[in-house]
Amino acid sequence: MSNPFFETWTTPFGLPPFDRIQAEHFPPAFDHGMAENIAEIAAITGNPDAPTFANTIEAMERSGRFLNRVGGVFWNLNSSNTTDALETIARDYAPKFAQHSMRIALDPALFARVADLYERRDTLDLAPDQLRLLERQHLGFVRSGALLPPDAKARMTAITERLATLHTLFGQNVLHDEKDWQLVLEESDLAGLPDFARNAAAQAAKERGQEGKYVITLARSSVEPFLTFSARRDLRQVAYEAWIRRGEHEGEHDNRPLIREIVALRTEQAKLMGYASYADFKLDDSMAKDTSAVERLLLQVWGPAKEKAAAERAELQDCARAEGMNEPIAPWDWRYYAEKVRQAKYDIDEAEVKPYFVLENMVRAAFDTAGRLFGLTFTERPDLPVYHPDVRVYEVTEKDGRHVGIFLHDNFARSSKRSGAWMSSYRDQENFDGAVSPIIVNNNNFSKGEPTLLSFDDAETLFHEFGHFLHGCLSDVRYPSQSGTSVRRDFVELPSQIYEHWLAVPETLSTYARHHQTGEPIPQDLLRRLLAARNFNQGFGTVEYTAAALLDLEFHTRSDAADTDVAAFERSVLDKIGMPAEIAVRHRPTHFQHLFAGSGYASGYYAYLWAEVLDADGFEAFLETGNPFDPDLAAKLKTIYSSGDTRDPMELYTAFRGREPRIEALLKHRGLTQSLGDA
Repeated sequence: MSNPFFETWTTPFGLPPFDRIQAEHFPPAFDHGMAENIAEIAAITGNPDAPTFANTIEAMERSGRFLNRVGGVFWNLNSSNTTDALETIARDYAPKFAQHSMRIALDPALFARVADLYERRDTLDLAPDQLRLLERQHLGFVRSGALLPPDAKARMTAITERLATLHTLFGQNVLHDEKDWQLVLEESDLAGLPDFARNAAAQAAKERGQEGKYVITLARSSVEPFLTFSARRDLRQVAYEAWIRRGEHEGEHDNRPLIREIVALRTEQAKLMGYASYADFKLDDSMAKDTSAVERLLLQVWGPAKEKAAAERAELQDCARAEGMNEPIAPWDWRYYAEKVRQAKYDIDEAEVKPYFVLENMVRAAFDTAGRLFGLTFTERPDLPVYHPDVRVYEVTEKDGRHVGIFLHDNFARSSKRSGAWMSSYRDQENFDGAVSPIIVNNNNFSKGEPTLLSFDDAETLFHEFGHFLHGCLSDVRYPSQSGTSVRRDFVELPSQIYEHWLAVPETLSTYARHHQTGEPIPQDLLRRLLAARNFNQGFGTVEYTAAALLDLEFHTRSDAADTDVAAFERSVLDKIGMPAEIAVRHRPTHFQHLFAGSGYASGYYAYLWAEVLDADGFEAFLETGNPFDPDLAAKLKTIYSSGDTRDPMELYTAFRGREPRIEALLKHRGLTQSLGDA
């Protein structure tokens, strides 16, 4: 059988030949890739010459290319368009990959060469990016356990393998619940739903074999509009409870036992490394540096957010009472009455706004903003291969026509795609052994319609992920380990979050927010009301997010996690912080994929707020010039996007802003006007 991974791809720009790649191609390619990678490492450690940056660090940068290419295709397809066969391979190979990576990370001969160079780093005459690469590589070995005694190394490897399996199972369990559940509605069940929500539900029904009916799924873009507009309180409760109970069902797809084991293993891992808790271990290599700094940030907004949410709740209760509902506001009521209050306070209706936010126009807004800020041009290439008909492909060029990269845009929810929104890459930029351009993908989960209409929040999500895309696409570094988004977790959200601000620039909305039927621009009065309402319900939004970040921190600051009762622990944490009963945490533990479907955001969910301090303060610099497209500031901002991990994050930020960030802009942006000193 011909296996595309063992061939030279002749596809344009080196895109994967998606039409030829089958699930059965991955196992032999993975096996070959791991064996080849081990041979490459053996060649480095067996080199009789003394360690040099070239024969050790640069040789490591060249290693694993075949495995990385196969993995890049597999993990993207498994997230964006999975099948039972791909899920089986993911379960089978997750521990094998973990074992493979730990075999390299704990190779004593390899570490000895890296450590030798690290000790002599000041004498090697390295360029700044090389020195940082050496320092970060050395730290990576140390944090993997390279300095541990043999028995502890063996235990670290076993923990890493088991965690890889647990992370994979956790994500698959959430996807199972999202695929398995649907709320099938008749025409008589649609009271309150505007046309765009009805059309999306009809489209979802068609895709799930329920043509002629209406279906609400557990995709956020489906369930949130239903909770916002449905006049059927009984059905809102059904949808809401299914949504928050993903991963929390007895049986083979129950994530609670997985969470207990994950937290216990992470705690053990941290203690092996000499830390009191997993959070201490994880945050030691972050901008925040320690748990106290993270907790301080979160609590600075928690008080003002709760105060604002309490005022919002009182308004919602008054509204509900005026409509004849005398029961207390429940979590499945909040969005419904918040929309009514928003309509009353700002004379603005989501159903009035949404027809102006056509997906195609918002994509063009994101593209053209990147053109004005960074000189990029996007040309659709329908001739290029894709893995699903929904995917749109664009070639990205400089204004002079120089090729920059390829952008895959995958915007619609489907049962084969995990929930949420994310950026990933099929290939990272580098300039090591010749120029290699990036292939970046953005995934969203919008409800497909004719046309597809977005909420303002949806449009912000599109801009957010596009900011991540720019971080990968504008990367201009030498070494692949430093490319694009390979930065500290609490810095990686700055490029994405600051880009969101350009959606709300009045010039952007006046140009691209156009009615899907008439093509008329959004009326200036409606635009004024829309922007005035941006801080509405921010108490709710900040509470649900900050509670999730505090819950993350509590899970990972435990010194003894072996017997964690997940539900009881969640209740105790929320009781301790005074969580309002009417608001649920944004991600309950059993579907908190940031934390438990991988380790990337474990002890790091605070990063969105940390980065918001940076992005709000950073965009304030543009406002201070009076020009949101100020070319001098845009050039400085582009340096953040292009530098990858070649420089310290705070050094990059201060070079752009001229000083370190301040929290006041964040409080202003979220409408939490209580000062830092009072918080």
